[in-house]
Amino acid sequence: MFDIKEALAKVPTKPGVYIMKDQVGTIIYVGKAKNLRNRLRQYFQNTLTNRKVSSMVDHIEEFEYIIVENEVESLILEQNLIKSNMPKYNILLKDDKQFPYIKINIRDRFPKITKTRAPKDDGAIYYGPFSSAISVNESIEFLNKYYKIRTCGLNLNRKDKTYKVCLNYHLGLCDGPCAGLISEEAYREKINAAKDFLDGKKSDLISSLESEMYQASSDLDFEKAAKCRNTIEFLQNLFTKQSVDTLSFIDKDVIGLAKGEENACIQIFFVRGGKVLGREHYFINDIADDSREEILAAFIKQYYMGYSQMPNEIIIEDRLDDQDLIEEFLTKLKGQTLRIINPQRGENVDLLKLAKKNALDMLLKHSDRYTKRNKINRENLENLQEMLGLKNLPHRIEAYDISHYAGDQSVGAMVVFENGEAKRSDYRKFKLRENKNDDYQSLEEVLTRRFKRLVNRDDNNESFHLFPDLIMMDGGKGQINIAKGVLEKLNLDIPICGLVKDDFHQTRGVIYENVEIEVPVNTNLFRMIYIIQEEAHRFAISYHRNRMSTRFYKSELDNISGVGPKRKKALIDHFKSIEKIKLASMEDLTKVNGINKKVAKDIYDYFKGE
Repeated sequence: MFDIKEALAKVPTKPGVYIMKDQVGTIIYVGKAKNLRNRLRQYFQNTLTNRKVSSMVDHIEEFEYIIVENEVESLILEQNLIKSNMPKYNILLKDDKQFPYIKINIRDRFPKITKTRAPKDDGAIYYGPFSSAISVNESIEFLNKYYKIRTCGLNLNRKDKTYKVCLNYHLGLCDGPCAGLISEEAYREKINAAKDFLDGKKSDLISSLESEMYQASSDLDFEKAAKCRNTIEFLQNLFTKQSVDTLSFIDKDVIGLAKGEENACIQIFFVRGGKVLGREHYFINDIADDSREEILAAFIKQYYMGYSQMPNEIIIEDRLDDQDLIEEFLTKLKGQTLRIINPQRGENVDLLKLAKKNALDMLLKHSDRYTKRNKINRENLENLQEMLGLKNLPHRIEAYDISHYAGDQSVGAMVVFENGEAKRSDYRKFKLRENKNDDYQSLEEVLTRRFKRLVNRDDNNESFHLFPDLIMMDGGKGQINIAKGVLEKLNLDIPICGLVKDDFHQTRGVIYENVEIEVPVNTNLFRMIYIIQEEAHRFAISYHRNRMSTRFYKSELDNISGVGPKRKKALIDHFKSIEKIKLASMEDLTKVNGINKKVAKDIYDYFKGE
């Protein structure tokens, strides 16, 4: 466990989002706070009575935080991170409900002002997201009444068709565009006025409401005055500025840089589908004589050389000396256009400010912590090198694991650790070409595919062309021998070690060159090895669960009439594998919950070829 007092002392008293992680770096909880320091302190006091929170605190190995401008930003960012990471201790909703937006479809002849929770890249104008659905509903209702905007569902895009006016026209709430009683130009002026208000360009509307409120109060019409006051509050709530959700659907990375005398911190915000879904930070040492542009250029070239999912845009503050050349280089790596942008205004500037603010906070308060962490990682790798008698320091370690469900839908996973830290951009998933109930065969296929690509260099990602300094197998001599056999066929010489477990399935040591080496549990080296092993296991299981979901999981059972998702799951749960289902008798099949005689006969006949 890290030094809690020291860590909390460096947390700012600003609004933001905090991220709790366990010992393998998995996010287990995401929360928001008006005051980050005060909120985090509450978790580590001895007065906790909530069992769930107490259990979570026991598993916290470290925490991070992201500073934002206001509580609205923290609320939206919190929800984005929860949906993208699905932390264990957060309350997780089954649906994907989003914050509300105000939509104006300006492509229509007579646009409407509506609320939506699913913004799309459809040419419409979206305002938001907003934290209060009530404010959005009340504001839309007021704008429709004030500017006499239509609320009907009629399609008015055809110029040759008109309709009878509805009750809203007779009540003076609409100018009757359906009946051709207002021109497109006049109606568009009303829409533009509403847009100007939502853009924050004019305050005449609120001033008018305030005058109306004061007049109603003078006339002792307190009900009307209260209604005007509430409307003003709803409208003002729309203008709480936030930048963690954008209305651009372009995938982008926003890079902020904070430079000190000897060190620099780079903060990257990952914006996908208009939402900030995560961030990473990197410390760079010995940069006293380097300019900001040189640091950014070197970082971008090295970082994106090994990045598997490159964005469409990279947002940076300073223009690089050879920016056009780097942009061309990254476009070639990506296989499609990638732009490097130096914004001067708009949402990208706001995102840059947020990234820079967090980079500066990280540099000022946490550079010593990460320097210490890097030192520990270096010592771990040196101890591992000495323990195994390796020629070179194992800078790059690759670990592999296999996951399957009763021998069906097997998948493989590769995780990469560089200099003791997980390098998630280099992780790889392997969908095995054949369903195998044999981990050794599955492992052989994964390793063959990985290292054949390395030898043949037929992968577009440069990071996949890097040789590991050490291969870690989740297992003992059997797994090691499989890996050695694959490497021998390809004439490769890479050290391979295994991670062995005791009778309680707990890691007990390392096996190398047929010699088992015990690693003391209460050491940093053991912790690093344990983290690598658990990360490979987690990544494999995560990928397998995705494939086993209804959307992805396919098997021969899908070809049988009457066998849907529920019956398929019941069959697998009962027999544990497809092979056993194939061998089952009619009597055995009818013992499965939900399988009647007719369905059992269909299954039996299908596999017997009748």
